[in-house]
Amino acid sequence: MTWKIELIFVPVTDVDRSKAFYEKIGFNPDHDQQVSEELRFVQMTPPGSACSTAFGTGLGIALEPGQQNTIQVVVPDADEALTHLKSLCVEAQGVDEAGWGRFVTFDDPDGNTWTLQQLPDYAAGA
Repeated sequence: MTWKIELIFVPVTDVDRSKAFYEKIGFNPDHDQQVSEELRFVQMTPPGSACSTAFGTGLGIALEPGQQNTIQVVVPDADEALTHLKSLCVEAQGVDEAGWGRFVTFDDPDGNTWTLQQLPDYAAGA
């Protein structure tokens, strides 16, 4: 049996501002549906990812905006990721070196924190 994580909800206060931010950093806008006056669903996918993010209004997300800080995304090069974010005027911190990878963090407009990890080259140590 295969299990795949395909959608992670991110709590936001302003759907349009969040959509513009994620588009700016390269996420693909997959869906943007105003289902009813109370319900809007936006789904966006990071470049190269099989897992998307979703946000909107009326989705019943238990977290308050700014509380999502558990999303970690693997990138091929932490330095390149940091340079890319800064070139888009996104405040990002890093590169933090650790034995299990190199890390860059940034917040979306609501303060939800994303962590980008460059995995170590485990083959080099073999």
